[in-house]
Amino acid sequence: MSFDLAGFDGVAAAGVALVTCMDSRIDPLRMVGLRPGDAKIFRNPGGRVTPQALEALVLGVHLLNVRRILVVPHTRCAMASATEAEVRRRVGESAGVDASWQRFGVVPDQEDALHQDVAAVRTHPLIGDRATVGGFVYDVDTGLLRRVV
Repeated sequence: MSFDLAGFDGVAAAGVALVTCMDSRIDPLRMVGLRPGDAKIFRNPGGRVTPQALEALVLGVHLLNVRRILVVPHTRCAMASATEAEVRRRVGESAGVDASWQRFGVVPDQEDALHQDVAAVRTHPLIGDRATVGGFVYDVDTGLLRRVV
């Protein structure tokens, strides 16, 4: 058995970082026409720029050749189609325990959240103008990206 991804040095060969959702309908590299080794990818529910995502982006910019950052939530996202209370109730029912204390970070207004997330990256003191930042929405039904920010 051979492993054809051996030998990568860990830098983003195409200089790209993506923050996107954990949704299994998304193939982050294919979504933007890249290959393994081209980009750094950070995934979480809703594709939000969390403190952990910012940490990854700072490392990418300073240590891993990242020069372009794409923030990409998607259509029909579960995190953008329910309230925090609804998600807590559903998780609690599934778990059989109270989940009312757990924060899930639902997104009441996806485009507003995307504007906020892009601004958070652009204004971060360790990123700023060191990388070009854009916000897009990926359509899980057509495979197309729509630029928002």
